[in-house]
Amino acid sequence: PAPALLCALLAALAQPARALPPLSDDIPFRLNWPGTELSLPTTGVLYKEDNYIIMTTVDKEKYKCMLPLITSGNEEEEKDYKGPTPGELLEPLFKQSSCSYRIESYWTYEVCHGKHIRQYHEEKETGQKINIQEYYLGNMMMKNPLSEPDQEEKENSKDSAKEATVAVSGQIPTKNIEGQMTPYYPVELGNGTPCSLRQNRPRSSTLLYICHPEAKHEILSVAEVTTCEYEVVILTPLLCSHPKYRFRASPVNDIFCQSLPGSPLKPHNLEQLEKQQETLKMPFRRVKEEEMPSTKEEKFSSIHKPVAVGSHQLLTVGTTHISKLTDEQLIKEFLSGSYCFHGGVGWWKYEFCYGKYVHQYHEDKESGKTSVVVGTWNKEEHMEWSRKNAARTFYLREDGTQTVRMVSHFYGNGDVCDLTDKPRQVTVKLKCKESDSPHAVTIYMLEPHSCQYILGVESPVICKILDTADEYGLLSVPS
Repeated sequence: PAPALLCALLAALAQPARALPPLSDDIPFRLNWPGTELSLPTTGVLYKEDNYIIMTTVDKEKYKCMLPLITSGNEEEEKDYKGPTPGELLEPLFKQSSCSYRIESYWTYEVCHGKHIRQYHEEKETGQKINIQEYYLGNMMMKNPLSEPDQEEKENSKDSAKEATVAVSGQIPTKNIEGQMTPYYPVELGNGTPCSLRQNRPRSSTLLYICHPEAKHEILSVAEVTTCEYEVVILTPLLCSHPKYRFRASPVNDIFCQSLPGSPLKPHNLEQLEKQQETLKMPFRRVKEEEMPSTKEEKFSSIHKPVAVGSHQLLTVGTTHISKLTDEQLIKEFLSGSYCFHGGVGWWKYEFCYGKYVHQYHEDKESGKTSVVVGTWNKEEHMEWSRKNAARTFYLREDGTQTVRMVSHFYGNGDVCDLTDKPRQVTVKLKCKESDSPHAVTIYMLEPHSCQYILGVESPVICKILDTADEYGLLSVPS
């Protein structure tokens, strides 16, 4: 009866007679059985004494159920907001001419805010020039000196009109971001590289800026929604001061059901069902992380199916940001292994501690943290590996001198792989990545062979120490 009762209650919530929004699966509900004494909450979701419905179970048990008023807790704040528009809030980002990057297995995506979005891949062999393959997925419309003098004014008024329409209608577009309907501010970019698959029409993109208070303008995702038309989601803190775009967790909305005379406090069948569920749970106990064996019994492939990309398997890509310590102190802490880099999106996240280990882990509210040792550092093993493999690769400058382009390190003796019965191992590739955010870190992982990984770590921090690498690729603090 409980599922049936909840469905009926939710249907009642969605009835237009109550002037409530349509039922959406992103609003969670919970049945609450308070007994005879009920004090409705005075904070959070609103309740009114007359907003209830009488429900009857199949066993003729009757309950008076108080329904929540599903409105935003900040409705008054949103109505009274007189601050800057979303476009005005983002203006500092556009004026800074800063760029955000997302590195995938082959392509790198570059969003220079207020200017363009570019997709490129660069290759370079020792002694050869850099070969860049690139496409512009969209450009902001530049002012043309030959255009009519009032053209820019027309464009500005068009944008203002669009924002004014949104303000009047109150309809902010939303997108499902990781299971939550999230408001976004769209910025259109056109006039990209011609697309041969669409009669050489220019590529175009829509940038979806969404609020995230701890973000640093990262690119969350890039998707080709139709041929040569792209959608790019960008996290930014700048929108968070606008109440309509503010980041908030979805609350669980309680429905309070009180029994009417002659009915039990809770439906009899529901009581029985809950007792059965408790009995089923009894033999099991949540295992704490420290009690888990280092060699995982679960098969890696059963919990994460890699996506095939060419001859490699791309596991995950992600960008994170490290705290703003001074550069010298940060480099010392990184090289000592006391400051670790974190990254990755999706099921697995990654932790890289230089000279110590590479871990992949998954955190879950119910089962805690699952961690897999991908590789551990052993200086002698790495030096032996570097005698057979290139620990350093170089750029050749125009003046004939060389500079280190990338350093590779070997980390072996990871957890035993169920697929190969051998320890996991990983080659960590440290690469310089220039960025307007000097403390950005991008981490991505490939699995060219079962349980043999490549971990790419790219950051402006690495730019400062690559040239200190010795013949084995070992790094040191710059003098």
